[in-house]
Parts: sequence; structure tokens; C-alpha cells
Amino acid sequence: MTEAAAPRDPGVVSDASGVAPDASAAVRGDHVPSGPISDIDPRRLWSPVVAALSPYVPGEQPQIEGLVKLNTNEHPMGPSPRVLEAIRRETGDALRLYPDPQAGALKRALAQLHGLEPAQIFVGNGSDEVLAHAFLGLFGNGRPVLFPDISYSFYPVYCGLYQLPFERIPLDDGFGITVDDYRRPNGGIVIANPNAPTGRLLPLAQLERLLEANTDSAVLIDEAYVDFGGESAVSLLGRFPQLLVVRTFSKSRALAGLRVGYAMGHPGLIEALERVKDSFNSYPLDRIAIAAAVASVQDAGWFARACAAVVAEREAMTARLQARGFEVLPSAANFVFTRHPDHDGAWLQAGLRERKVLVRHFTSPRIAQFLRISVGTPEQGRALDAALADLLG
Repeated sequence: MTEAAAPRDPGVVSDASGVAPDASAAVRGDHVPSGPISDIDPRRLWSPVVAALSPYVPGEQPQIEGLVKLNTNEHPMGPSPRVLEAIRRETGDALRLYPDPQAGALKRALAQLHGLEPAQIFVGNGSDEVLAHAFLGLFGNGRPVLFPDISYSFYPVYCGLYQLPFERIPLDDGFGITVDDYRRPNGGIVIANPNAPTGRLLPLAQLERLLEANTDSAVLIDEAYVDFGGESAVSLLGRFPQLLVVRTFSKSRALAGLRVGYAMGHPGLIEALERVKDSFNSYPLDRIAIAAAVASVQDAGWFARACAAVVAEREAMTARLQARGFEVLPSAANFVFTRHPDHDGAWLQAGLRERKVLVRHFTSPRIAQFLRISVGTPEQGRALDAALADLLG
């Protein structure tokens, strides 16, 4: 049975081939006039949601040689050699095949690492995607999502994207989280622990109090930096079905360029994330990412050494900054949050950049005088110190 020909657009004149003249010219290789067919601004076609967004601004990734890059909290060491070998093994003919949409090998490796079941694990394209799916899948009962006023700046962006009401809960004067401030009706709670960009850690006992007082909405603990000195909330999963713990391979596993993140929680919460994932992109992790992440999980020796090296350099960098008059907040992350009582934060950042050292500065009023400085190699730490000596005199 043949299909009926599509009706011809009465506003288009065709040649004998049935192809509009301009299209026929393009097929023949003739010149076709180009340029806009009208002066309409395409931004008028944006949806109201997109027009109202204030997108996240990622840290600078300059393509300039010779920079000391301490602005985006990347690991100063390269990934485990086992990871590189796994990537080499995977770059063959199998790349013509789709990856496992469930990333089963990685879920099993992570479940074994954390003493959980694979059904309690969700994996995604970086923890940013995992967080985005969690905001869509677990928040939205009409009440505001709660998170600190100084924290990961993607949280309000997700709320804007999904049109979720939210409230920023002020940190205390020492930039710590006060758990009792979250004892109010809410549509979900999000805590980065250690917090970013402050590096401050909320003790596990305080998280436990938060969970005990909040049983009617999901509580998401973002543990991007927990491996550098924090105590994970994973140990609380068996007691609190409303708890979701999110991790990344970008920081402690030195795989920021690979984009792998994961969540751990009750299977009922994980199912919500899977439903969002399979309504968006069933293949968030490619074959190389899965193989490399599994290899990273299996190299416990490299992981322990790499984390210890970052902690040691963090303490050395803190001491050098304090010797130059900086105030440094206690940090359990792979960065420090610091200010100098006699110098403006923006001026310090600009001066360091002139000396080819990149650090992160934020313009929010409460933290405008602070710099967030990533922990680098010992050589990078000494370069930072030399740049500060030259800048401060």
C-alpha cells in the first residue's frame, strides 16, 4: 500500500521535480541567497521560564599557558593509573555500541564500596545532573525548598528552571549552618556538607537532628567534598528513608573531565530519579565513563593517598596564608575560604591574576571580601605564596 503524497503548500511554487526552486538550486550546487528572512529577534521565541532564568556561571577555564589554576576545585593530581588503563581498553570497536543505560557495573561497584544494594544507587552525568533530577523528582509540593544563603549557586538555578519556590536560610556569623533554622514547613532541604564555598563542615550528629525533625519532605545532602575531611551521611540511610546523599567523581577522584556523579538513598527515592532520567536521557554515562569510574572505585590505595595529599597541602596553604595576615575559615574541603582584613577581595583576585594565579571571587555582599582558593600541588602552593608576597609587599 502506497502512502498518499503530502499536499503541496500553496504558497510555494515548485519546478517539475516537485522541489521548490531554492531547494533544487541547493541540490544542484547553485548559489542560494542566504541571510535572515526577517528581522525578528529569535529571543522573542524563548519560553517564559527560559526568559526568567539566571543561569549558573561556572568557574573560568582559560586557555592560557603558564597559569596557576586554583579557581575551580579540581584535583591537583591526575586520576588513578587504573582509570587511564580502563579508558585505553574501552577505546575500541565497542564504541559503536550504546552503553548500558543502567550502568550496572558502576552501580554494583558503588554499592559494594558503600555497603548498599544496587537499587539504592543512581548514576548520572556529573553530580550537577543528579542534583537537577533530584530537584525535579523529589521537590515541588508547593512549599519552599530550603538551603543556605551562601552555598552552591546552582541550587537557586534549579529552582528557577523547575519553578520551585525556595528560601535561603542565613548562615550564622561564622558561616556555619544552624539546624534549628530549618525547623519550618518546606518542600525539601538541601545542604552541601562540607558547604561550598565556605568549606565549613556540619557534624553528623547535627544532620541526624535535622533528619529527625524533618520527615515529611526529602533531605538532600550534597557531599561533593566529603572525602577531604567530612563524615558521610551514608551511615544514616538505613534510618531515614527521606535522605538522599549525592556524590561526584570530579573532586576526590580527579575525574572532573569525565562527568560522573551519583546518588544514594532509599530505593523509592532512587526510582524517582530513574523516572526523570528515562524521560530525559536514558544514556547519561558513556562506555568510557562507566569503565573509568569502576576502575577508580576499585583503586582504594590511590584514592587514600590522593586524598591525604590534598589534606596535607590544604594545611600547608592555610599556614602560609595565615602567616601573611589572612583569616582562613576551617575547611574540610579541597579549598580554603579566606580574606585579608586590609585588602579588598576583588583587588586581591585581580592582582593574583596579573601574576598568573587564578582564584575564585564571589560578588555576593556577605562574602565579597573572600577568596576561594583551591588546593593545588605543593609547587602551585608556593607559586601562590610568591605571588601574594609580590602583591602585598
